[in-house]
This record gives sequence, structure tokens and C-alpha cells, in this order.
Amino acid sequence: MRFAWFDFAAVTAFAALTCTAVCVVAVRTLRRAIAERDQEIGRQLSALTVTVKALQARVADLGAERAQAQRGAAGEVAAEDAGAKIGDQMEPQILAAISAAAALGVGRRVRVRSAQALPAAQDNWAQQGRVIVQTSHNLPPRG
Repeated sequence: MRFAWFDFAAVTAFAALTCTAVCVVAVRTLRRAIAERDQEIGRQLSALTVTVKALQARVADLGAERAQAQRGAAGEVAAEDAGAKIGDQMEPQILAAISAAAALGVGRRVRVRSAQALPAAQDNWAQQGRVIVQTSHNLPPRG
């Protein structure tokens, strides 16, 4: 059996039309899926925006509560330490208590030469630095 040029042209045209139809349907399906996905992303984005705004408001409230608590705590500390200001020497009773605690920890009598009150609001980094310095001064016990 022999194909004529007409038959070849008809089969080629049919294949081209079929491919074109498949491509058109695929493009429409993809566009519809993209539009639905965009709508879903928009809904999620608006929900996240609402959540972020609520969290920002909560953080602001917590910051205000914390600042108020710090102001209240600073007032209490100031009222307790009215006699001992930062940089001033402490009262003899406090020095005696510190000396007794140090003697109990060391195991022998110690002499406290000086002591100063620290600021009420300490920086955590500075406090950690003081801890490191103090632990580096561990001396072996005398026997």
C-alpha cells in the first residue's frame, strides 16, 4: 500500500491540531491552578499578617509590663538601700555578715577589707565576667 501526498498532509495536519488542542488545554489548566494557588497564598498571607500584628501588640504589652515591673523593683531596691549608695562603704553589720559567710566558706577566719554595693540593674555579661574572674582565683586549701 502506498501513501499519497494528500494522505501524508492530512495525517500531519491532524497531528498538529491534536498537539495544539492538548497544549491549549494544558495551558488553561495550569493558569487555573496558578490562580487558585495565588488565592490560597493570599489567604495565608493575610492570616499571617493578622497573626504578626497580634504578636506585635502582645510583645508591646509585655514590654510595657516588664518596664513597669522593673521600675517598681528599682523603687523597692532604692527604698531598701537608702542608707548604702553605690560606691559608698557598707555598714559594719553587713561587713560582719559578709566576713562570717566568707569564713564559713573558706574554713578559717578572713578579713573583709572593703565591700561596695552593686547597681540594682546588673548587666548579665558583666555579672558573668565577674563570676569567671572570681572562679579563676580558687586557691588550694592550706593544710
